[in-house]
Amino acid sequence: MADQSIPEARTPEASPKGAVSPEAAQKEGISRRTLLGTAGATGLVLGAAGGAVGYAAAPAQATPLTSLGADQVMFHGKHQPGITTALQARGHLVAFDLAAGAGRKEAAALLRRWSQTARRLMAGEPTTQDDTDVARDAGPSSLTITFGFGHSFFDRTGLQKQRPVALDPLPDFSSDRLDKARSNGDLWVQIGANDALVAFHALRAIQKDTGSAARVRWQMNGFNRSPGATAHPMTARNLMGQIDGTRNPKPADSDFDQRIFVPASGSNDPAWMANGSYAVVRRIRMLLDDWEQLSLKEQENVIGRRKSDGAPLSGSTETTEMDLEKTDAEGNLVVPINAHARITRPDQNGGAAMLRRPFSYHDGFDTDGVPDAGLLFICWQADPLRGFVTVQRKLDRGDALSQFIRHEASGLFAVPGGAAEGQYVGQELLEG
Repeated sequence: MADQSIPEARTPEASPKGAVSPEAAQKEGISRRTLLGTAGATGLVLGAAGGAVGYAAAPAQATPLTSLGADQVMFHGKHQPGITTALQARGHLVAFDLAAGAGRKEAAALLRRWSQTARRLMAGEPTTQDDTDVARDAGPSSLTITFGFGHSFFDRTGLQKQRPVALDPLPDFSSDRLDKARSNGDLWVQIGANDALVAFHALRAIQKDTGSAARVRWQMNGFNRSPGATAHPMTARNLMGQIDGTRNPKPADSDFDQRIFVPASGSNDPAWMANGSYAVVRRIRMLLDDWEQLSLKEQENVIGRRKSDGAPLSGSTETTEMDLEKTDAEGNLVVPINAHARITRPDQNGGAAMLRRPFSYHDGFDTDGVPDAGLLFICWQADPLRGFVTVQRKLDRGDALSQFIRHEASGLFAVPGGAAEGQYVGQELLEG
């Protein structure tokens, strides 16, 4: 878990850039999901991150959804959704393996179906057939669906020559206790939404779309704090109670695209990865019983930041630059030499940075009552060797947090750029 923050979530009342007002949308006659057909039924609403704020379709007296339900993320674009999108309250991660005998043709048909389903669901529309109606009464709720390819996908489809070098398997790390059955996979899908039923509806639709072309390899469920649950937007907290993600690169940074996305030209990546990114996915179990036995001061020394507000132990506020040389009255470093926040700083790792976009998880308790809980760590970078691998190797050499976490599953996936109108994700790879 690196000391970097996700882009700040908007407050429910905020007007996203490029948003269209409900009145303007109504004039343009944007259609929504089929109405329930009763006079009091509420129409669904479009809107938000990169899209348009929508309206209650009809009848005219129907009240519009709150902004949480109305927010819409666009499926088509330069990059796939779910990378720079603000953290959502619910998430599902699922990996698939192609079925025996399925190859490039079947994979192309599957990605075409998935892309069509993703576009419709992200717009708040039902699937084309056999919709379960689970999300019938809800708006898009910032739903995003993101698709990626694992290392083994290229062997299964005969596309080995198109496999990026950056997709080479990750090295072993000392904190790894990996379950191979819950790691890797031919295909990976990330689903996020601010409503639990909307997220589940998408998960079920994607799984049904696979038909006989693929089978589920593993699936994990996660959550974050709901938008509007705090008095003002703030960096997320993890299950250790720590503000987690203060130094995440931000889209406004001049080098953001260079660090996070594969350039359209001038890189060693194949052309089909232009504007794409690489996702490292790790199921990191937090040893919460051990962690919670520490005093507040001990916890803060492990992280290198105050638990209350995320400020560095060297003082001031959360976003204040950490003073790595500051000492106390006895000459000891205020931020311990093995503090997690010190070790993960880009300037301590040759500038290595990654965009962290995780979900917390809780899968119940072991037979002895120990919570099976932690972080579904997801990070994005243009080159995983210069991003995740560089930082994780440094953590392996002496991170104070390592004794309180355990990496139990892992995956690395090539996530191509976004699909243009009329195209599907991965089309250049599968039909090029």
